[in-house]
Amino acid sequence: MAVKWSGGHSSSVLCLNVSAEGLVASGAERGELALWDGGGSPVAQLRLPQAEDVTSVVFSARRPSTLYTSHGETISVLDVRSLQEPLERFHVNEEEINCLSVSDTDSFLAAADDSGAIKVLDLESKKVSRSLRHSNICSSVAFRPQRPQSLVSCGLDMQVMLWNLQKARPLWTTNLQECDMEEESPQSAGQLFNPPLAHSLSVASCGNIFGCGAQDGKVRIFRVTGVRFERELDFQAHSLGVSQVLFMPEAYWLLSGGNDGKVLLWDVSSSVGKQQKSPAKSLHRRKAQAAASSGKDGKLSKVASNEHPGVVPKLTIEHGEKVNWLSCAEIKGSRRVLVADQTSSVSAYPLPEP
Repeated sequence: MAVKWSGGHSSSVLCLNVSAEGLVASGAERGELALWDGGGSPVAQLRLPQAEDVTSVVFSARRPSTLYTSHGETISVLDVRSLQEPLERFHVNEEEINCLSVSDTDSFLAAADDSGAIKVLDLESKKVSRSLRHSNICSSVAFRPQRPQSLVSCGLDMQVMLWNLQKARPLWTTNLQECDMEEESPQSAGQLFNPPLAHSLSVASCGNIFGCGAQDGKVRIFRVTGVRFERELDFQAHSLGVSQVLFMPEAYWLLSGGNDGKVLLWDVSSSVGKQQKSPAKSLHRRKAQAAASSGKDGKLSKVASNEHPGVVPKLTIEHGEKVNWLSCAEIKGSRRVLVADQTSSVSAYPLPEP
């Protein structure tokens, strides 16, 4: 059963983040920002200027008292020890920001917006060091752990991109719809009506595996090898669009939240863990499997080579509301998944131990 955290907001909660010290930040519509202790009690509240929706909150990796928030086209920097007027404001995006990510060295902050732009701020010089771009709304951006110059992004142009901050152009790009067509997935005809607009990204703690959730209800898992990435696995996770994906601190446990009101926990370690050493071999093996599964008429059998019908959730939470954001917190010695939805409260559910 969910424990409801209430009293922090009067509007729909849009985003969540947890600091290294266990403090939870939540942002909501109309400029509402709240801080919560581990017991789910609000400890501080603030309404940001102009009352614009707070769309992303992220704690500094090295200074857990520093919180970056996006509201409208603005990024505000706050000190959670005294939640008052922002210490600093950055106005570098031209349209509403959807997602913030901070590098684990605390050197760079990336802000993805509705114009498709990703503005990368150098936090030392406080200037934009890079402007990266999608051709449509950029919905999610994430720095890769242990690689402060490297990030991945996705958007409503169905593109997933790998970037290095030393270059203005992406190192590698995949179009999810084209990729599905090439795989001759049985879903591909349906995707003309329900295209895989990409909504959310999360990178595993190893930095080489990342997951992407899309409008077609699928979760796709990719592996980065050098300056490119390959799709390792994809599976139908939700009956409606996947609004959120989140890799847990453990290797290859992934949470997904959907517009179908479900929160699911997946263990993808058997699919990606075995292939750590030789991704090239795994790719050849998949191609060989695809060839072997071809029937006499030369068509692929019902299951595409990298689509795993046997991937089943370890845990299913019937949350009942469209999921806006997912986070994970250690509370009183046990782990909880925190869910933000269309309501003004945050829901906390217990998670199994790995």
